[in-house]
Amino acid sequence: MKKLLLAASVISLLAACGGPSSDKATTEEKKDAAAVTGESFTIDTAATTVNWRATHKGGMAPRFGTIRTDAGSLSVENGALTAGNFEINLTSLTTDTASVTEAGKKSTDLDAHLKSPDFFDVAKYPKAKFVITKVAPYDSLQQKSLLPGATNLISGNLTLKDSTLNITFPAQVAINGNELTATAKFTIDRSAWGISYKTDGSPENWMISKDVEVGFNVKATKK
Repeated sequence: MKKLLLAASVISLLAACGGPSSDKATTEEKKDAAAVTGESFTIDTAATTVNWRATHKGGMAPRFGTIRTDAGSLSVENGALTAGNFEINLTSLTTDTASVTEAGKKSTDLDAHLKSPDFFDVAKYPKAKFVITKVAPYDSLQQKSLLPGATNLISGNLTLKDSTLNITFPAQVAINGNELTATAKFTIDRSAWGISYKTDGSPENWMISKDVEVGFNVKATKK
């Protein structure tokens, strides 16, 4: 009985703290892009967004917001996603005002800080890029994902600033006639791309979680 109560307490604590809400992407060295075959679908930049969420160890509320995509295309062969890429416009990064609850703080101030050389340095690196290197079926018997309805494991090269690494994460992909939609939510370690505030070991950098949650909401239509 005591063990059950302890387990319940732990679960309640995790829920109160938010708990893990997304899969942690595996990270490897850069790989070759998947071959472009089949039909081409163009990314709908008006309907495609990248969401982000970061946490602070100093008791501040989690920060979250969106980033626009600029361009991209996906390849579909025999009714399945096979390859593709899209650009992420880091100059469009915005923080949701609802995530900034401290008195005197503004979301626009945080936007400016994230775009500065302290983090993404968008004046020098205005674009990020994601290039698919592999698409595999998702097997719920072999993998356990926090993403409801995952259909595929997608691997791709993510370029941030001047670093490119390959990440793999579950995604839900649906192809209906001339339209393709894909959603994913996962965490990456920002420090793997050399994104650190001040220095990697500084107290200021330590206060910001290295894990950043990234969400893709992609829509593409056949050319």
